[in-house]
Amino acid sequence: MESLVDGMKVMVKVFRRECSRVFHSERTTIHGADHMLMVLQLAMAEVNKKHGGEFKVALSDVLMAWKHLLLDKLHLPPPSFARLENYDLILETYKSFLRRSNTVDLVDIFSMYTQLRDVDNDPEEPISPVHLFEFLANSEVSPLPELSVPSTPSSQSKSRISQVKAAVRRVFCSYLTLLVNSKNDMALALSLDVPSRCLGRQAFTDIKHAAHKSNTSLFLAVTSFVRVLHLGGKGYAPAESDPLRQHVKGLSDFVHFLDNLEEILGEITDPSACGSKLVAAIRAALVKGRGSGDAVLAAADETTQELKERICQLHHIQKQNGANGGMIGISPARPKAYAINHATAIGGRDTVKVLMALLDEEALSPPCLNKADLLSEDQPVVSGGEANSFLALFRSPEVSTGASPEPLKNRIQSRRDLLKPKAKSGIIRSQFACTYKDEPLPLNRVLEFPSSSQVPTCRHPAPKGKIAAAVDEEERRSDAEEGNAALRAKPSSAHPKTERNPAPQGAALGQRSGNAPDRSASAGVRKQSKSHKRKLGDSEQHGGCENEPPQKKQPVKPGSKAQTRKKLIAGQGKLTSFFRV
Repeated sequence: MESLVDGMKVMVKVFRRECSRVFHSERTTIHGADHMLMVLQLAMAEVNKKHGGEFKVALSDVLMAWKHLLLDKLHLPPPSFARLENYDLILETYKSFLRRSNTVDLVDIFSMYTQLRDVDNDPEEPISPVHLFEFLANSEVSPLPELSVPSTPSSQSKSRISQVKAAVRRVFCSYLTLLVNSKNDMALALSLDVPSRCLGRQAFTDIKHAAHKSNTSLFLAVTSFVRVLHLGGKGYAPAESDPLRQHVKGLSDFVHFLDNLEEILGEITDPSACGSKLVAAIRAALVKGRGSGDAVLAAADETTQELKERICQLHHIQKQNGANGGMIGISPARPKAYAINHATAIGGRDTVKVLMALLDEEALSPPCLNKADLLSEDQPVVSGGEANSFLALFRSPEVSTGASPEPLKNRIQSRRDLLKPKAKSGIIRSQFACTYKDEPLPLNRVLEFPSSSQVPTCRHPAPKGKIAAAVDEEERRSDAEEGNAALRAKPSSAHPKTERNPAPQGAALGQRSGNAPDRSASAGVRKQSKSHKRKLGDSEQHGGCENEPPQKKQPVKPGSKAQTRKKLIAGQGKLTSFFRV
């Protein structure tokens, strides 16, 4: 195994040294065995979707296509089983993804080695195609657990911890890959929502559509949207109907975090210190808000320590090769003299070399033995949000067509909530309360408690004026009789004024208004139907009709009882006589 890995390192070193002869970009990244399998799964799902199926693929079909792909590219005899139906289209989709992402796989490195190697210094064939096929196709599907030997919780926890550590390491390498090759769509997909930025499947689908519309990479679609939104001004801002406007906060946080990493890369000239600070910044963002017993925190701390040590070792190796006059093998494109970030690019070139060497070693790492854990959609949650696998991110979310209704239980509960009367809070209303619009009552409340407009009324009501006049006349007559009876019962000496002037008394009684109280009546008469008399008096005052305006009160005669009751205060008579003169 060590000789195989050393042979692959020789191939990668030659590729880094001579890649400018094959590619326009010298920052092309390499996909390892696991990433190659994930890209193949994505290509097969896209082909199935185009041919009227669903955006998914069975694990057995992926493994079959995986063996066909490796044998075809390595020019080895095909396997005994037949090819898949759309294998040619799957292969074309796979190559298109690599080309669009500015990446290559290990089989491409092996194929280009013969063309790029130096005949005098480099070996003719560091590894054989058969050995490379055995290294890449090392697959194992976890068997079903036997009933007699149940799995223990300790074994399950160990396998889960290893999955979390692998996922955390992929996130670290994805962020470092974006610093080297921003066109890598897989790196962006694995790091977009880690840590959680509320950028789930819907946000990734909107980014994918924007990138397809502008024919750019996913990272360029995100950064261009954020830059134009913040720096473009009102005339260049994206339209209000742009779907990416729903995810402005999360996309801005992602771009801002990468800007901070780019700033660290350009300011610190020492590759060891710069690489350690980059890894520490990624670790701080990943473990923010996590407890001490969290599996992600433990995996992040372990990965941070390993990457820091390896970055320092690679920097030391490159310094020794440079001191001995040997070629380092990594030559990123030198910045132009007129470039805006000329100093920043010069300051980070040595660190970029170290990062590319680190990513190349990650690509040469042995593949995952259990392909089911790698390709399954049940991935460990690293971001704190929803657990989305690489394939689930590229699958567009399902749009509700309304064909399947809501469950009956939910519909009944929602209907009950709608008909349930809402308790109104005691709000102090102003003098304009009549302009407020009250909330309508539910349907059942309206049916149980009808309003006054729904109460049945008489179609031909009796006229109010005649009835009120007749009742008032009868009241006057009874009051006069009771008053005369009271005057006859008492002696004349008790009421000298009444005996001297009997006519005014009768006149006063006859002309008594509804508002003037009758003091001559007894206590029992005053208590009798007081409210009824007031209503009749009001109706008499308004002329027997409620809607007519009130009439003026009749003037009181000078000899009436109401005038005699008015008492003058001290000095009021003199002032009145003075002003009369």
